[in-house]
Amino acid sequence: MAGTFSQIYIQIIFAVKGRENLISKTWKEELNKYIAGIIKGKGQKPIIVNGMPDHLHVFVGLRPVMPVSDLVRDIKNNSSKFINDKKFVKGKFSWQEGYSIFSYSHSQIDSFYKYFLNQEKHHKKKSFREEYLDFLKKFEVEYNEKYLFDWITE
Repeated sequence: MAGTFSQIYIQIIFAVKGRENLISKTWKEELNKYIAGIIKGKGQKPIIVNGMPDHLHVFVGLRPVMPVSDLVRDIKNNSSKFINDKKFVKGKFSWQEGYSIFSYSHSQIDSFYKYFLNQEKHHKKKSFREEYLDFLKKFEVEYNEKYLFDWITE
């Protein structure tokens, strides 16, 4: 749109269905690059995609040309198809329903990039559940426990 300027940075978090540890180190980087390509193909700016065997963090520079829910739907649908077509896992891979989105300022990009880059190190100190609940509290998001991810014993 002519005359429309924006600078919106968001973190998207979503988990593997059943919170299974299915994302292998052997193909994780390929998946991350594929998801970055989906984001770029939708006219958005992929900043970093990274996560753990059971969940992903996606950091995006968002342009308001499509609803965020459509972007997340396309990321999840296309990446599931990619994983299944490549037969990276036995059986059918899918993401859990739902996701979370948190916004950040331009001045936070560098620190959050480093945070996303070091997920393995970070999760040695804090579980995904602890991290996720911390995000909800920090951003003052109201939630009902029964609608959170299907948690496995950590």
